[in-house]
Amino acid sequence: MKNFARILLILTLTAIASCSWLSSEDNDGSEDNSGAYTERDFYEKIQRSLNSQNWSVAISNLQLLESQFPFGKYAEQAQLELIYAQYKSADYESSIASAERFIRLHPQHPNVDYAFYVKGLCEIAKISGFFTGFIPTDNSKRDIGSARDAFATLTELLSRFPNSPYSPDARKRLLNLRNLLARSEINVANYYFSRGALVAAANRGQYVVENFQQSPAVADGLAVMAQAYHMLGKQQLADNAVKVLAANYPGYPSLDESGNFDYDSRMLNPSNSFLSKLTLGLIAQVAPPAFDTRMIYNKAAQQDEKAN
Repeated sequence: MKNFARILLILTLTAIASCSWLSSEDNDGSEDNSGAYTERDFYEKIQRSLNSQNWSVAISNLQLLESQFPFGKYAEQAQLELIYAQYKSADYESSIASAERFIRLHPQHPNVDYAFYVKGLCEIAKISGFFTGFIPTDNSKRDIGSARDAFATLTELLSRFPNSPYSPDARKRLLNLRNLLARSEINVANYYFSRGALVAAANRGQYVVENFQQSPAVADGLAVMAQAYHMLGKQQLADNAVKVLAANYPGYPSLDESGNFDYDSRMLNPSNSFLSKLTLGLIAQVAPPAFDTRMIYNKAAQQDEKAN
């Protein structure tokens, strides 16, 4: 019986020692035993955390590495990997801050283009909410401040590093951002129509036409200009917008076969209000103008609609 108790005690102690050893491996590079680590030890442990996608441990060790070896051999590379780890952990604000810090401290670093690229990815990721992957949402109706930031970041990347390996992907993302920004301007113009702010609506349409050429929203921008100028009594300006619209987008829904613009049509909310139905048409409240032809001219929007 005593022998059995001794064996049980030995097994228990062995198990405790094993768990303790595993725990120390799981907390790889923790502050408790980091004092004995060399810079290379730190970096190798960080690489293991990154390869295993253990982002929280990698971030802690990367920050610890920089604090203990700020001018070491791996300091600059560790700063770049911190940007990446924070991005992968969805801590976009921290990743953007780390990227901006790296760009400020190392403007001539051979991999500074990577900092610009990941910063742009973080700003793009901030556009969509958590539920976007589950519930279809219109990002052009959200706050597009991050979209503007991403557009500026990726534009700077392409202007400063046109031959960067990240440039091809940045160009594709810029196209999507350009379309998103242009569509947002049209949404604002539609809102101005609903509030009777016709001059503001015309200015938004003109801004899209002048600044987002080749964007699918240009057709709606011309239609906004035509409608707003017509309602303002500036028919010559309205006719000019209609001519450009008919020449470039002859199949636009508000144009007839002769290229004339139907100013009374309503692309969105075409039916009268509930008040009109309640009074059998005696009181008719006409819907304000609104334009949205993404399903005609925007291939990406068509594909998204099919997927949804």
